[in-house]
Amino acid sequence: MQAVPLVETTRGYPATGNVVENIHLGSVAVVDLHGKLLWSAGDPHYMTFTRSALKPFQALPFMLADGPARFGLTRPELALLCASHSGEDKHLRAVESILGKIGMDESDLECGCAVPLYYEAVGMGAPQDRTWTQLHHNCSGKHSGFLAWCRMHGEPTDNYISPVHPLQQAIRTALEAETGLSGMPSGMDGCSAPNYALPLSQLAHLYARLAQGGRDPRLGSVMGDLFDAMTMHPDLVSGEARCDLHYMEAGAGDWVSKVGADAVQTIGIRSAGIGIAIKILDGTGRALHTATWSVLEQLGLLDARRAAMLEQYRRPALKNVRGSVVGDIRAAFRLHPHA
Repeated sequence: MQAVPLVETTRGYPATGNVVENIHLGSVAVVDLHGKLLWSAGDPHYMTFTRSALKPFQALPFMLADGPARFGLTRPELALLCASHSGEDKHLRAVESILGKIGMDESDLECGCAVPLYYEAVGMGAPQDRTWTQLHHNCSGKHSGFLAWCRMHGEPTDNYISPVHPLQQAIRTALEAETGLSGMPSGMDGCSAPNYALPLSQLAHLYARLAQGGRDPRLGSVMGDLFDAMTMHPDLVSGEARCDLHYMEAGAGDWVSKVGADAVQTIGIRSAGIGIAIKILDGTGRALHTATWSVLEQLGLLDARRAAMLEQYRRPALKNVRGSVVGDIRAAFRLHPHA
């Protein structure tokens, strides 16, 4: 199976109509609670690096060891373990709280420094007179959870991002146990931690299970705690004007959502018992959002309220620097049903 055109961008004048300028290839997998493929576009088993969509499952070793109770982490703090946060003040406070509870500080994080995602999300230029720290990196919550596991188990906190560190070995073992896969391709993520490639359908299955929360037959309360944290605090998982916040607000406790870098999107739908995973091959985020809207619409998941809340992703206009509309972004695929 091959990737297919999922999204087109156009250019033109109102009087003459728009012409397709760019075509973004990709694949979609929609599976049920047993991992059975229900709907697809392109290659539903496309091997893709999971990027930040993996974050809830990178927290599994810490969760399975009852880490939150050991350190007294709150539900909002659990949300930060799964977050690609925007570096807003509430995000920084939550990460600092986690680090304080485990006896560590910002200097112990190995995610690197980064400009907060907030500025791009709201269309604002980042201040030029600010100094950014590891706290501002969108993965600092995940890394705080990494450090917490190390503190629990008496393992070194230096170089905890190494693939051979006991923490990263524990994460890999947990992923292999939950996916049934071995020999997963690995690579360094943007935050320097190991990341793994999975078939798109397998990633969708993880989110179908996550959406069931405490009803998951294998992980039970661990999935319940992760689902509750993410859906009750989507603003901490994501941030102002960002897609995961919008999807989980539209889902109103029924949808759990996590985007990943280079155009990966995952959504679990509790009421429908399904998981969705989408990958745009060229990594274009603007194409990913429109593809996601189309998948949700084709699956019948967008009632009038949800459609209105997510309208900005349906067929957004493209504008030049003067604000003139030069074209649009539109979905170009239909999902294929599987018996």
